[in-house]
Amino acid sequence: MPDYDGTHFDPPAPVASVNVRNPDNGATASGIRMLIDSGADVTLVPRSALVGVGIEMASAKHYELMGFDGTISRTPAVRLEMIFHGRTFRGQFLLIDSDWGIVGRDVINLLSLMLNGPKQTWELLKL
Repeated sequence: MPDYDGTHFDPPAPVASVNVRNPDNGATASGIRMLIDSGADVTLVPRSALVGVGIEMASAKHYELMGFDGTISRTPAVRLEMIFHGRTFRGQFLLIDSDWGIVGRDVINLLSLMLNGPKQTWELLKL
């Protein structure tokens, strides 16, 4: 996956491919497309990424999200592990009905991430 995507985003935006894993059984979904978005408070995982990993959503707690346009929606949170650039992030993640997920500040703020817009690349710096 390229560092920036200009096909799905205009202007081009930083993107990443992550894996999600069920912490209970180790089942993993790979190659989940995510937008790296420093304007997003939290990380949002596509609901479709959970197919085949055995995450139970029946008792999932729901949270309200407010979009940039003020629209409010409710979404479930599930416990999972997200593997991003070799690092594992464990916890509750919100689900969205979208082909793309979003890596938000709850994860980004734990990293030293350098975006190079003119070259349309990004890299994780060593802490």
